[in-house]
Amino acid sequence: MESDRAAIEETVERLVDEVGEWSHVTVGGHRFGGTEFRVGPREIGHVHAWGMLDIAYLRKLRDVLVEEGETGPHHLLTESGWTTEYVESPEGYDHARWLLRLSYLYHVDVLKGTPAGAEELADVDVPTELDELAPSDPVRAAFERR
Repeated sequence: MESDRAAIEETVERLVDEVGEWSHVTVGGHRFGGTEFRVGPREIGHVHAWGMLDIAYLRKLRDVLVEEGETGPHHLLTESGWTTEYVESPEGYDHARWLLRLSYLYHVDVLKGTPAGAEELADVDVPTELDELAPSDPVRAAFERR
């Protein structure tokens, strides 16, 4: 059991390290513990050492992700755009990264709609990166707010 906990903590540390290297992401402490990821003024999510990962989406996008079984509703804020995913083993890393990257791209896309964001985030090619994530058609439609 102790080795499982250590493996989860190592997986979370790996996730924090990688997400912290994404363009324009800042990493810091979260007000409820854990590590928070932000792009500009927007929180894309936060993760706790024991593997609980909370991620922010537009409510419609969150609903599609939950409906498709990609993640679950937030453990407390069940009617919000937030989700909770549990990283229960190193095998969960790729999916957790995919969910965070989708949130990152969504928030970058929204910020690019502002004058300051358009200039600051010009180096992030949201359409190409979204294609690389290969979301389902319903997820893509919700992401694109169609």
